[in-house]
Amino acid sequence: MSTTLQAIQFQNLRTDLPEFRAGDTIKVNYKIVEGDKERVQPFQGVVIQVRGGGISTMFTVRKMSGQVAVERVFPMHTPRIASIEVLRQGVVRRARIFYMRELTGKATRIKDRNDKSKVARAKAKAS
Repeated sequence: MSTTLQAIQFQNLRTDLPEFRAGDTIKVNYKIVEGDKERVQPFQGVVIQVRGGGISTMFTVRKMSGQVAVERVFPMHTPRIASIEVLRQGVVRRARIFYMRELTGKATRIKDRNDKSKVARAKAKAS
């Protein structure tokens, strides 16, 4: 890749987005343009994959809307993303958790990464 192309891509990288990975529950506030109006629509769900690198990084978020599962792919560095909030950090063993598509009900629960520290603190207090 040419150095000028790399320089242009580097200028357009966003630095205001939080770190997240597969298994995390996030809320993506996405700007929607309808005619001449613009509004922000939140999309809250579990990250099932983060792929690509640099300017072409994409992530997929899965949520349940009633009984229907909805997956949406977002480009990471687009100006259409108003903000991203990490609500929970999940513990998963894979980078792409497509197995979540076959699970239903309570089987879709993901353990919280921060619960381990709470358990350790409770044991330390008891000792």
